[in-house]
Amino acid sequence: MIQIAQNCVGCGKCVSVCPFGALSLVNRKAVANSSCTMCGACVSQCPVKALSLPQTGGAAKDLSAYKGVWVFVELLAERGVLKPRSVSLELLTKGRELANQLGEDLCAVVIGKANGGYFAELASYGADKIYNVEGPGYADYNTEAYANAMITLINKYKPSIVLFPSTYVGRDLSPRISAEIFVGLTADCTGLSIKEGNLIQTRPAFGGNIMADIKCPNHRPQMATVRPNVMPKQVTAPGKVAQVINEPIAVSPKAAKVRIISKEIEQNQEVEKLDEAKIVISGGRGLKTAENFEILNEIAAELGGAVGASRAAIDAGWKPKNHQVGQSGVTVKPKLYMACGISGAIQHTVGMQDSDIIIAINKDASAPIFNFCKYGIVGDIHQILPKVLEGIKKAKK
Repeated sequence: MIQIAQNCVGCGKCVSVCPFGALSLVNRKAVANSSCTMCGACVSQCPVKALSLPQTGGAAKDLSAYKGVWVFVELLAERGVLKPRSVSLELLTKGRELANQLGEDLCAVVIGKANGGYFAELASYGADKIYNVEGPGYADYNTEAYANAMITLINKYKPSIVLFPSTYVGRDLSPRISAEIFVGLTADCTGLSIKEGNLIQTRPAFGGNIMADIKCPNHRPQMATVRPNVMPKQVTAPGKVAQVINEPIAVSPKAAKVRIISKEIEQNQEVEKLDEAKIVISGGRGLKTAENFEILNEIAAELGGAVGASRAAIDAGWKPKNHQVGQSGVTVKPKLYMACGISGAIQHTVGMQDSDIIIAINKDASAPIFNFCKYGIVGDIHQILPKVLEGIKKAKK
């Protein structure tokens, strides 16, 4: 709770700036209640310096033992063969840059049933070391099992930075680990850099209207999840051989609390996953009905791409949640992105603005989406899209 000194004059400035209503005046003195989060907003406003944050006390923690930039490599089964997800390679590329600035090793952490076929690829993206945890108990993702393995490795080797992909697995695994080892976690980062030896974690805030820089100077490791398709992927060390460290970590008994009874594989008609597709055709409120998405499905099928949607279309129930492109959905970076009936709110454009070529179709000539596109068509999508589909079919013939 915020500390209030005796020299408080009861001016009330702190009361008016407190975002949580935690301060009030009692007998012309400021008084804090249990709603105080110690955000510090009131401290700078006090004209007599009567407010202060409590001192943590004690000597500063020695962080010198923490070295190394780690990337959790998420695996993806493709036609029965495991391979690293594209976002993992993006993180290795960025991790190599961070490790070079710190003068530390870049390490990949791989957990699975039978690993090894892709170690050369991880090394080519800059990995100096690969921590390999394998066994039948790790064949399927299990939060408790994977978290126990990661925590065991972190406690043993003490990395300074640990990066996770902002995927279903990464978003589930990373908070479990941060809670267990009592460190912070910055979610959905779009930028990472080093300043004065600390990891600067950049992410959108206040609905994407500002970018916030977050750092954790007093605790290690520094942990963050990073959205797919926001960082470049590049082979930085072709032919490099990484040191493979096999860690025989037993599966935690707690993992047995969750068992897979059966599996049902949904037959996905999309050619590729949305976040890895080279072509994405997205629809928004302007499509008006779920049935009108059918023409987007046809165009995507002809081009070998995937279908996305804006939040408005998702909320209307026209497409499942996993098709959503934007801040609260998937970030995509295809070679071609077509926005059909999408106005271009910041919450959507933040998830597709880095696409190579953006085509927008909207009847509103002043729609914000036209500020992001390379080619824009002003008109009724219900008249334009059939002609687009017809033209594609003719061109293919």
